[in-house]
Amino acid sequence: MLGVFSGSIVSPPDELVAAGSRTPSPKITATALVNRFLQTHSSAVSMQIGDDAQLAYTHQNESVIQPRSFAVKDDIFCLFEGALDNLGSLKQQYGLAKSANEVVLMIEAYKALRDRAPYPPNHVVGHLEGNFAFIVYDKSTSTLFVATDQQAKVPLYWGITADGWVAFADDADLLKGACGKSLASFPQGCFFSTAFGELRSYENPKSKVTAVPATEEEIWGAKFMVEGSAVLAATK
Repeated sequence: MLGVFSGSIVSPPDELVAAGSRTPSPKITATALVNRFLQTHSSAVSMQIGDDAQLAYTHQNESVIQPRSFAVKDDIFCLFEGALDNLGSLKQQYGLAKSANEVVLMIEAYKALRDRAPYPPNHVVGHLEGNFAFIVYDKSTSTLFVATDQQAKVPLYWGITADGWVAFADDADLLKGACGKSLASFPQGCFFSTAFGELRSYENPKSKVTAVPATEEEIWGAKFMVEGSAVLAATK
């Protein structure tokens, strides 16, 4: 799955901007990145959302137990990859039909977060049990909400394209070819919300998430970690 967002929606992470400046490498624009994704996956579906966001996904090579899904409701767009172990109880909590799947649940969970302020986002994501990564984009408020599970069993990466858009994808090689060194694993057990303006840990909401510059030999520009934790908050 792939999501690209302009600077009017999300400011590129300073650490990834710096990484790209330290070790310049070839990059392509956000449009070229989406086109490359579509050319590589003949069955892919893409959605242009206004002038500042685009989503794309494919069922090609997806895991049987961790499928990719897409839904849109009330101008809220969601890409979801993975599966929730407690989907049944969450559907009851949010008053959803038995037929609702993970991506529909995530839209309703986001709506609860948006409309029931002050509703802590770490509670929303912290209640999800299973393996997952998701991208939620609310067109009505130009809000982006992204998260991964506590063990990063579903990989997610983010980077900066040549024209300064922020890209999220489950394919590291795809972003490596588009973002150069301005690339990192999205940290496990964390969420990013433009409504709150920063990357946060939902496992340890009081701990700050910081980035450590990577060595030039690594494909990553930086590794994000939760302060006070001995474990890097990034996939290996």
